[in-house]
Amino acid sequence: MALKPVRKAVFPVGGMGTRFLPATKAVPKEMLPVVDKPLIQYAVDEALAAGIEQLIFITARGKNPLEDYFDIAGELVAELTARGKQAQLAALDGTQLTPGNIAYVRQQAPLGLGHAVWCARHIVGDEPFAVLLPDELLWSPEAPCLRQMVEAYGKVGGNILAVMECLPEHTDRYGIITPGKADGLLTEMTGMVEKPRPADAPSRLAAVGRYILQPEVMGVLSAHKRGAGGEVQLTDSMAELIGVQPFHGFTYTGRRFDCGDKAGHINANIALALERPDIAAEVRAFIATLG
Repeated sequence: MALKPVRKAVFPVGGMGTRFLPATKAVPKEMLPVVDKPLIQYAVDEALAAGIEQLIFITARGKNPLEDYFDIAGELVAELTARGKQAQLAALDGTQLTPGNIAYVRQQAPLGLGHAVWCARHIVGDEPFAVLLPDELLWSPEAPCLRQMVEAYGKVGGNILAVMECLPEHTDRYGIITPGKADGLLTEMTGMVEKPRPADAPSRLAAVGRYILQPEVMGVLSAHKRGAGGEVQLTDSMAELIGVQPFHGFTYTGRRFDCGDKAGHINANIALALERPDIAAEVRAFIATLG
């Protein structure tokens, strides 16, 4: 039987962003910029590069700027057009998506990542789907992570998680997989656990915010079982399906920035600024003054 293509992607963007207060009192954390693009734009660009056709945002109160961002700003476009500001108009291209390509679903209570994904069940339907966590900036422009994962999915099917090796002392920050047989960048998964203590971790291969999942995970999530932190954990629901469906970890080899963390967000701004020919020299000069 031919594999169903991965056409839909879920973006859980309902979090309150408390680690970035006071900025996130009025600005969604997904709208925090890295150089001159908000985090959500990097995730959307990655999804589109992987062939995703429908973007499903799981939002919450206070997230209206996300909807406005992907809308057409008529007055701004008219003003830039009248002034002949072609470069600025071109910068808006990626923010003005085809009508109907985005769906917004409210998550009424912050009950965890698993609950946020479950909120997309009616739009996902019976299709495989991707999940992208926008505060995980996976930077590999020549070979975007999700595009590589979609290619791997075409070979092995099932469920695929992006993983990277974490420091031994950091296993309690991530979902950690129990690895089986490895084949290149793909590793069979025989188990998974959410945020284990270093002494209990089955490996150092940590999930880093990119998933391709089969729709059956929605059925497991519907039980709303609480896990770590009293939340509905996506990791726990995937773990229930391991052995019933194939699961693989895909070892991501590009650069990763944890932009849910202040230091990670600053590091991302510096690293990506240094790749920009229009500002790299000035940034390097400033870094040199820091000694």
